[in-house]
Amino acid sequence: MAEPVLPRPIRSLLIANRGEIARRVIRTSREMGIRTIAVYSEPDRLAPHVQEADVAVPIGGYAAADSYLNRAEILKAAEWQGVDAIHPGYGFLSESAAFARAVIDAGLVWVGPPPAAIATMGDKIMAKLAAADLGVPMLPSVELAGTSPAEWPRQVAEIGYPLMVKAAAGGGGRGMRVVHDDDHLIDAVKACQREAAASFGNGTVFAEAYLASPRHVEIQIFADAHGSVVHLGERECSIQRRHQKLLEEAPSPVVGPELRTRMGAAAVDLARAIDYVGAGTVEFLVDGGDVGADGTLDGSTRFAFLEMNTRLQVEHAVTEAVTGLDLVRMQIEIARGEPLHLGQDDVRVTGHAIEVRVYAEDPERDWLPSTGVLHRWRHGPTPGIRYDDGVESGSTVTPFYDPLLSKVISHAPTRGEAAARLGRALRELQIHGVSTNRDHLVDILDEPDFLAGATTTDWIERHPPVPDDDDPARYEREWQRFNAIIGPHLAAAVLADPRLVDRSDQPWPFAPSGWRNVGGSVREMRPGESTWRITQTPSGFASQTVSLLRRDEPWDVTYSRVTRDHPLAIKRRTEDGPTPGSDLFNVTISGPTGHTPTLVELIRLDDEVTLVHFGRRGHRCTVHVVGDTIYVNSALGQSVFTELPRFASRIIDLGGGGPTAPVPGRVVTVEVAAGDTVAAGDTLVVLEAMKVEHRITASVAGTVAEVLVAAGDNVDAHQVLIRIEEVA
Repeated sequence: MAEPVLPRPIRSLLIANRGEIARRVIRTSREMGIRTIAVYSEPDRLAPHVQEADVAVPIGGYAAADSYLNRAEILKAAEWQGVDAIHPGYGFLSESAAFARAVIDAGLVWVGPPPAAIATMGDKIMAKLAAADLGVPMLPSVELAGTSPAEWPRQVAEIGYPLMVKAAAGGGGRGMRVVHDDDHLIDAVKACQREAAASFGNGTVFAEAYLASPRHVEIQIFADAHGSVVHLGERECSIQRRHQKLLEEAPSPVVGPELRTRMGAAAVDLARAIDYVGAGTVEFLVDGGDVGADGTLDGSTRFAFLEMNTRLQVEHAVTEAVTGLDLVRMQIEIARGEPLHLGQDDVRVTGHAIEVRVYAEDPERDWLPSTGVLHRWRHGPTPGIRYDDGVESGSTVTPFYDPLLSKVISHAPTRGEAAARLGRALRELQIHGVSTNRDHLVDILDEPDFLAGATTTDWIERHPPVPDDDDPARYEREWQRFNAIIGPHLAAAVLADPRLVDRSDQPWPFAPSGWRNVGGSVREMRPGESTWRITQTPSGFASQTVSLLRRDEPWDVTYSRVTRDHPLAIKRRTEDGPTPGSDLFNVTISGPTGHTPTLVELIRLDDEVTLVHFGRRGHRCTVHVVGDTIYVNSALGQSVFTELPRFASRIIDLGGGGPTAPVPGRVVTVEVAAGDTVAAGDTLVVLEAMKVEHRITASVAGTVAEVLVAAGDNVDAHQVLIRIEEVA
């Protein structure tokens, strides 16, 4: 008979993490009356989780290895504050059996599974063996043992191509590469070993058979120390980039009752077999199967064990939404020694929930991470939305950690309504200061394939964020987008910005700004010297042109105030009476979609909000100017414009002759030496930024004249890395 588990009080809790998960744990801890202690690195000293905790303790360092992975400093902070327990969140030390053991040995409560279970499941090779012993289906795999690269092709021969090289201690999409032939195997293994060692402190990797188009479905389980284990249903996480999830939902759109029962039973059996306690997630790949009349896969559908995550998942919020349970509270209750307060028959799923991850990265530039100050982070008014933010207005996004800014979650009675609600909330979200994947997420939620439930792990390959230039429907889509969003936002950017339109320049009540009482000829700068022009019309009114960039697209906005005898101007004076802040403009917008003349009326509702009537359509817009960047938000979404300088700047390229760092980061390897001959596309430097490796390649063929960096160097954005003498 097992010894009874005695309850252990948790009055104070140290959170060994950062960002949105630290804030999430703080929120539930407050509800439970628990005192919270945050730890923080030097770049995070003003972060939201630091400000929200009851106490915040600095642990120094910039890189994760010197701060959130520094076990000694975290335990020292726990001892100094006299805490009862440590919650690891996810990532960092959450799946470190050694850290869990150190916490327990220090006499503290570890809010997580036993170290032995972490060790078994944290090593994916051991985890596969444990699952295989229970008869759980597996994909063929083999450990890539030895240090000689020449051995690796022989070791994977029994699996065949394509295959996936994976970190044994990995997670979060790191330390993973798809390989299609022997020629690329060695580079992939080395890259995975580097990423695994840097992210998890363990460079062991293995190869596994690769399925090109499965679904990624996971089962949330909970187990207490009294022998009870339940699962809380499934989540589908198939839409991924670089093997890292972008969108998760619960329940899966295609998992039916029979398949759910089989997968749930396999997950529960695995947890029981390793004496699991706490929150965990058993992940599966689902391949093939027939879709029944109800749109779900039949009970005979094949699935294969992928891994078990011995922690809370990033996507736990969708399970909370559909079950009504607080998973962080359940973690803390179980860590205190309490039994589960529900059985399997008590688990109820209501409605549908979808979560998206908002990352500081640019999908249209190969997911390049973005750093800088968030000048504004503001939610919209759509109801039924949960925001798990790791940032706020004024936060600095650094290159040292994961680029996740926030998780946005919708819950609704149906999947279609949840998608529509979430898409609207994302359009309303104001994010000023860094590039994000928000627009890409909106596009996913609008895709007919997504709405039909056709979500597989190759989704991004089938629906790339950059459309095909040869697509005959692309121009029509761009034209529709211009009419719906870009046109009104361009008008707002120019006409509602007092720097560009000075409303106070009205020397007489009857004369709008730009009116001239003398004739004159056209005054226009020569092409290339200016992007701002004034043309005097015969009637004495001036039209002005402002040039803006939207991404790499140039747009010209030419405008002039309408005359007093314009019918709408007369209507405003006679029928409507005076309208404070109302202005009328004739506007012509020129850009990639051609030339569009229209009448625009602006009504300033307050210092920030302007009602823009673009033709016959009204849009409530906010305009926020930071330097030469203009941010425009409305219910349609967000547009970012850069005002081109009035006079062309003569910039001297001090770096020329070689590639530069696209973002701040750390040099992982330098692949060339001075004197080497390179071809266009050859890898020169591997740079790590936001825990992801980026290959810096040669844009031209030539000879390496000088190598300006070395492995381990920290570099700034736009810093020259290699000088190349181009072949004549």
